[in-house]
Amino acid sequence: MPSGQSIAFGPFRVLPQQRQLLEGGRRVQLGSRALDILIALLERAGQVVAKDELIAYVWPDTFVEENNLRVHVTALRKALGDDPASPRFIANVPGRGYCFVAAVRGGPKAPHPPAPVQSRPINNLPALLGNIVGRDDVLNTLAVQVAERRLLTITGPGGIGKSTVALGVARRLASLYRDGVAYLDLAPVNDPRFLGSLLASVLGQPIRSDNPIRDIAVLLHDRHLLVVLDSCEHMIEAASQAAETLLREAPHIHILATSREPLLAEGEWVHRLSSLDFPPSAGPERAKDLLQFSAVQLFVQATASNLGGYELSDSDAPYVAEICRRLDGIALAIELAAARVDSVGIEGLAGSLHDVFRLLTKGRRTALPRHQTLRATLDWSYRLLTPREQLLLCRLAAFVGSFSIDAARKVASGGRISGSDVDGDLANLVAKSLVAADGVDNLRYRLLDTTRTYAREKLVTSGEEDGTARRHAEHFREVFEHAETEWEIRPSLEWMADYGRHLDNLRAALAWTFSPTGEPAIGVALTAAAVPLWFQLSLVDECLDRVQQSLTRIAQDASEDKRRMQLYAALGWPQMRAVSGFPSGAQAWSATLELAEKLGDADYQLRALWALWVDRTNSGEPRAALALTERFAVVAAQFGEPSDLFLADRMRARSLHFLGDQNGALKNIRKMLAGYFAPSNRSHTARFQYDQEITARITLARALWVQGLAEQALRETEENIDQALSLGHVLTLTHALSDGACPTALLLGDVGLADRYTAMLHRYTTEHALDVWHTYADAYRSQILIRTGDLRTGIPMLRSAVDRLRDSGFVLFRAPFLGALAEGLSLNGQHVDAIAVVDNALTLCGASGEGWANAELRRLRGEILLRESAPGAHERAEEQFGQALRIAVDQQALAWELKAATSLARLRLTQDRAREAVDLLAPVRGRLTEGFATSDARAADAILEDAGRAAAR
Repeated sequence: MPSGQSIAFGPFRVLPQQRQLLEGGRRVQLGSRALDILIALLERAGQVVAKDELIAYVWPDTFVEENNLRVHVTALRKALGDDPASPRFIANVPGRGYCFVAAVRGGPKAPHPPAPVQSRPINNLPALLGNIVGRDDVLNTLAVQVAERRLLTITGPGGIGKSTVALGVARRLASLYRDGVAYLDLAPVNDPRFLGSLLASVLGQPIRSDNPIRDIAVLLHDRHLLVVLDSCEHMIEAASQAAETLLREAPHIHILATSREPLLAEGEWVHRLSSLDFPPSAGPERAKDLLQFSAVQLFVQATASNLGGYELSDSDAPYVAEICRRLDGIALAIELAAARVDSVGIEGLAGSLHDVFRLLTKGRRTALPRHQTLRATLDWSYRLLTPREQLLLCRLAAFVGSFSIDAARKVASGGRISGSDVDGDLANLVAKSLVAADGVDNLRYRLLDTTRTYAREKLVTSGEEDGTARRHAEHFREVFEHAETEWEIRPSLEWMADYGRHLDNLRAALAWTFSPTGEPAIGVALTAAAVPLWFQLSLVDECLDRVQQSLTRIAQDASEDKRRMQLYAALGWPQMRAVSGFPSGAQAWSATLELAEKLGDADYQLRALWALWVDRTNSGEPRAALALTERFAVVAAQFGEPSDLFLADRMRARSLHFLGDQNGALKNIRKMLAGYFAPSNRSHTARFQYDQEITARITLARALWVQGLAEQALRETEENIDQALSLGHVLTLTHALSDGACPTALLLGDVGLADRYTAMLHRYTTEHALDVWHTYADAYRSQILIRTGDLRTGIPMLRSAVDRLRDSGFVLFRAPFLGALAEGLSLNGQHVDAIAVVDNALTLCGASGEGWANAELRRLRGEILLRESAPGAHERAEEQFGQALRIAVDQQALAWELKAATSLARLRLTQDRAREAVDLLAPVRGRLTEGFATSDARAADAILEDAGRAAAR
């Protein structure tokens, strides 16, 4: 590079001799190796520089790993603010090297052509109507590359804007070519033999020859000319041969071509033109945000042109976003759609795009015939295919979204197409821009929505629809049956990445199988296999609709008992997933259990018994739950895996905890935790919803607190939440929060900790639509408000949460929830209502056996009686406190015993019975071995201190 010369691009300037990179006059910090890479790429801007060449340039006479090059390229991109996913300056060309793609100012120039031949410059470029929207970066890049490459072909599907971009590039470069620009529109030329005549006519060189292209090339030997070959796809071989001849015989000729597939000529550089960018489905919907997308800009510009003015409003914005999405950002389709706004309106247009070809027929009268309607554009491409390629394209229309080469072979082969034919013909369809290919190592294919709609019409008229749909449905039945087996052994995120993308194809397959011409048997099997995906995506309604439809189909078919068992299990899932709005899953799980016993299927017997145990537990019926636990233990001992027996211990511990047997609960839970080992796969999490060790420690922490071991309970709770967070399993985490951390923090009296855990529960249940557990979060939040004195907000919120839980069949924790509601009502002066709430809770818990918090309910009743100050209140309160103490002692529940003894001691202190207060409370407080800083321990200490002083007096 000559001394003192600089090179500019974008906002940057490089001074090679001074070894500096400047941005707006400010020096950019850049390492020496990264700067060498930048200079090397600038010297060959627009060309691919091989990695080996770059390494040799930057590290001469030194062996270095390719990784070193990548490190410095990354540093260079960071300094330039360049995004590798959408590069402005440096593009990575996989398998080859790197290319500087931006326009460069200054620096070395391309060799000048020889002395001019006296001739008149040519410029027959057609006029552009309006601005080119959203293509500035592409125009800049291609303008540089045309000068460097000599032959550049712009490829892409019909209507995407290839001709418009080519004209834009040619206009930018016209002044740089001494002999001008020769534009050839090949679309009207039906016979490849006439290509030479057309070129001769444009150049003003009448030639009569057996090989006019060669003779023209000889005449152009000394000319510096840009030739634009527009729409080469229908005479691809002739265009390729012409380009090679011109470039070989005329060294100063450059060619810019457009085609729906590459010319495959020697020296060709291909640029695949992408669609205009359009808003994603979950993207912004305000007008000012949408105008950042080039597809929206084009729609607004075209609509304004047709209507004599138009500005995008916030009310129109969602409809315009949907229009641009449905039309895949294809420029022609957007322009045609904009032309219909005057007759159907924006909202009507968005709602009518299901009939896209009937709607989009109003193009410019001056447009080429193939561009006057969207159908004509696709007809043009379709006619250029071989009959077998046409049939393949139609069969591929069965796919919704992306598909793999293996899926294409299975769905599209048959009859005139063999499995081996699919690979080559699919590659041809990609080359001809009728199928898009994404990815490198794991290629995925897809049809644009407009192409798919067109091809599907052809499929229907061909009589191939049902056969193709059958193969499509069978393929995805196999896919989801495989997914069902992997669901128990693969990490959830990895599993979802592989199978979540098949949702639209699942829906399409099921729609056909249950249609009048479909095969319901395939649909039933597919429904059963797809249940895990629906629930991973929280699509409960959709799942249950298909499950009910499948059950109706096989209602009387005894041969389908296994499938029926699986489907009944699916009906019971919403209750397991804490989804409200559905009836209890008990009936469905009972049917599952009956069929599993009939079939001798131990796995589904265990699943059903566990689910029925959960249902009875959630319904506040621990006695019934305990009976189901014993049935589970029997089946697990006879047929289950060794680790299944430990699940019975966990279930038994939880039931005993709610029945009030804390010693039994701790014995079983410690046995489970000491011996449990998770299966090598994650089948326990898949079959029984949660990580079993984390779930077991929920019961452990709760039982420890009831027995007065507050510090151990807190430690178990905090460690359990940390473990659940690291596991990354949302159901396990939300269960650990709703069933363990939040109530335990409230029992400990740590309002700050309870608030933190409740906020976590609220966030996760909102994000994952777990509405029952979300209601639990509301219940805990309202308890926090009541404890901090906000009765006006807390009481109605808690009452609403309790009502919603009851309506959903989740009455677990009714004792503490109703107790907290009664406490709030009493503090608010509503003593009669408070007593009624407590009495209702005692009645319900007595009937169901949920006795773990009965001592606390009795204590609360006594406190409310004291606040009510009715005649005989002290005597009646003392009776309630005494009952609470006896229940707590019987259950060996030291935490409840301490609270009850504190309340009774406080009462006796007010009755001038200080010595009795000390004698009652001191022994209970003395048995406390930890948790001295808890609110309950501090309250007991305060009473003892006051009673001690009073007794001394």
